[in-house]
Amino acid sequence: MAALAVVSATGLIVDDRVLVGSPIWLKPLKFSVSFAAYGLTLAWMLSRRAAPSRVGQWAAHTAVVAGAIEMAIITGQTVRGRRSHFNIETPLDQGLFVAMGLTIVALWASTFVIALLLFRARLGDRATTWAIRLGLLIALAGLLLGGLMVLPTPAQQAAGDLATTVGAHSVGVPDGGPAMPLTGWNTTGGDLRIPHFFGMHALQALPLFLYAIEALAGRFTRLRSAEVRLRLVWVAAGCTTALLALVTWQALRGQALVHPDAATLAALAAIAVATAAGTYAALRGRPAPAQSPTPAQELPA
Repeated sequence: MAALAVVSATGLIVDDRVLVGSPIWLKPLKFSVSFAAYGLTLAWMLSRRAAPSRVGQWAAHTAVVAGAIEMAIITGQTVRGRRSHFNIETPLDQGLFVAMGLTIVALWASTFVIALLLFRARLGDRATTWAIRLGLLIALAGLLLGGLMVLPTPAQQAAGDLATTVGAHSVGVPDGGPAMPLTGWNTTGGDLRIPHFFGMHALQALPLFLYAIEALAGRFTRLRSAEVRLRLVWVAAGCTTALLALVTWQALRGQALVHPDAATLAALAAIAVATAAGTYAALRGRPAPAQSPTPAQELPA
């Protein structure tokens, strides 16, 4: 995936083709970077277990193969100048799109198996263990939300356009309109890629949040308590889940991320207040004695 990211970045420079309003090599670049981060994170999480597992190895290999097949299809369609997602115009396009759907099912199933394994293992201290577990759960939800994009849109159903295209990234507006730099997210309507992205990358966000807390523990005595770190992880997971629900609701209403209405802003303010209150309670609670992280060990079934 790292090598493909370099190839895709080169494609952005030397290939000036545009597809559905975006540079044609932008999608393979974004997907390769995302898959690289996803694979590295899952590998790190599995390495926290005390002993290797055949089931874990099988699930990891499944995720790798699924990601490789999906990227081969995306890159192949890019070379052909064709859409990889939602394209059923020809039998070949339709077959490739169906194959991509199957790879995502395999990726979700393998991630679910890995999550089950990690819920049975001690992966360090309690804060680390729960940062990994909760990040996986939110990522699984984010993957599932991607399924909303393959449903026929009302416009497609009304126009009988299902012969060439099924599903879309955008809600309320056609794909390919004005978009945010780099991400390509729609700025005039809802975009279902936002909750999909936000949920998937909780996989990295929660462990990184915990690392930030641990880095600050040298300056703030209260953060040296394992109990305080655990409570802060739970608050961060709750905030992430609430934000995932908010951006999903916003997208489904056909509202652009950068143009929130009063209801969205009110919900965001409520999340901010709840998170601030939770953080205050987590820091003010009586901390347990400071503990160093414990070695990863398998919990009894």
